[in-house]
Amino acid sequence: MVFDDSSLVANAGLILVATLTARLGLEALVDATIRLGRGGFAPGRKVLTLVHAMVAGGSHIDHTDVLRAGATARILGHRVMAPSTVGSFLRAFTFGHVRQLDAVIAETIRRAWTMGAGPGGRRLVIDIDSTVCQVHGHKKAGASYGYTKVLGYHPLLATRADTGEILHARMRKGSANTSRGANRFVEELIARVRSAGATGGIVVRVDSGFWSNKTIATLGRLGVRFTMTVRSNVAINAAIAGIAEDAWVDIDYTDNGGAAQVAECAYKGLRLIVRRTRLADGDHPALFPTWRHHSFLTNLAAGTVNVDAFHRHHAVVELAIRDLKENAGLDHVPSGVFAANGAWLACTVLAHNLIRWTAALGDLVPDDHTYTVGRTHRTRHVTMPARIVNRAGTLTLRAPARWPWATQFTIALAHLRALQPATG
Repeated sequence: MVFDDSSLVANAGLILVATLTARLGLEALVDATIRLGRGGFAPGRKVLTLVHAMVAGGSHIDHTDVLRAGATARILGHRVMAPSTVGSFLRAFTFGHVRQLDAVIAETIRRAWTMGAGPGGRRLVIDIDSTVCQVHGHKKAGASYGYTKVLGYHPLLATRADTGEILHARMRKGSANTSRGANRFVEELIARVRSAGATGGIVVRVDSGFWSNKTIATLGRLGVRFTMTVRSNVAINAAIAGIAEDAWVDIDYTDNGGAAQVAECAYKGLRLIVRRTRLADGDHPALFPTWRHHSFLTNLAAGTVNVDAFHRHHAVVELAIRDLKENAGLDHVPSGVFAANGAWLACTVLAHNLIRWTAALGDLVPDDHTYTVGRTHRTRHVTMPARIVNRAGTLTLRAPARWPWATQFTIALAHLRALQPATG
């Protein structure tokens, strides 16, 4: 076997993402926003080198070398930087520079939504959660053991429920409590999506780790509806005990012969919706089965059963976070410098969102709007091999015959090329 063909492109489908990147003006936006000192020349090409490598499946800085193989760089629209250059670039970041890159994400969301990927006047449902990014070794600044007893970092993430986009992210130390910085995070998040063009109602769903009167007050001040899981305590248990037995309504929740019911009561001026379950164990049934209660607060006005089903759908945040880790590079946090890892998180968000927007704007979303993970898009539309051919001065990508998703790819590329370039 001989590795000598300089016209081959291993991941020719990157042309889809690169086309969208160009329409978004991402390289120029990064150049205009990030102001690094030493090692900060042309930050746009360095960020895009890392982001495009992540889209292609890279999870380590060294993986950016895949973009330098064959003729891959010719379809990207920017100069591909060496892994050593990208690593030095990330290590030059401070907290302020990470916030500059975060501003790039906010503006990129605005531009993508203006192109048609946004909710417009429709209701926007946002799920907020935290996750643990495990690391190994003891040279990772900020990595520590938290409530999971796992060594790592503990970032905050906000996802868009219907598309899986990451709307906001913040790197935190591993020892950070789940709710640490949540109130400020919520304020920035709502301001961001409003500026990006979300003119309809906004609903935020969170679990009990974010339950606080301060956050409830902030959401109310911002005119945001919410559902918020609460933990059991004396007051909550007393409120649940006061619900009349005939107020409980059966719901279709289990398929193993158990029972589930919902009811509600008032709690500090809000609706406390309670779901109680009594799961059946066919092998070892309990002699005196008891109810388990799961409660959440809300200011939504829909019926009890519908609001309960809506709140349970908060679980989709786990799919988006897993997708970010497995398919956009967050399964590995590479640097010993905390700010560098904050920049790495921001780049994974850009990579993840570019995959989501390429699918949305390229008409690659299934008709039933089911969530398609990044790995599927990569297999079908990114890792397609091709050869660059020069015919009479015209460059053409020649892809394999009988590629199963050739028609989808061609349509997506035509849609993305038809987008009007974003304006600042």
